Amino acid sequence: MWLSYARANLAHAAAGRAADVLAEYLCFDAQQAAEKALKAALIVHNVRPPRVHDLGELLRLLSDAHVNVPADVQRAEDLSAFAVQARYPGWGDRVEDEDVSNATATAEAVIVWVAELIELGSPPE
Repeated sequence: MWLSYARANLAHAAAGRAADVLAEYLCFDAQQAAEKALKAALIVHNVRPPRVHDLGELLRLLSDAHVNVPADVQRAEDLSAFAVQARYPGWGDRVEDEDVSNATATAEAVIVWVAELIELGSPPE
């Protein structure tokens, strides 16, 4: 279920590019996609995911569980700021189209990696 929600957030981020949606919201959806996918990865490794939005913390929990996280997935930590940036106008740096592209690509890499983990471990999605 977590991965399905992650894919939905990623689809929302990608669909928003064509619409009149603030870049901050698109990056928020990318962050949410990565967060939910990382929580799915924790579940695959029998770690209960905490109620946090800090992707660095989720990645550390995976590392603590002896999960080898690829470099492109580790970049998800950079998305953590987007968890609050869309909620508080004027907070943080201005979000540009390049930020949206990078955030979406990173979230997609996380989802692909977690989908592979799930296929290997065969737990329910």
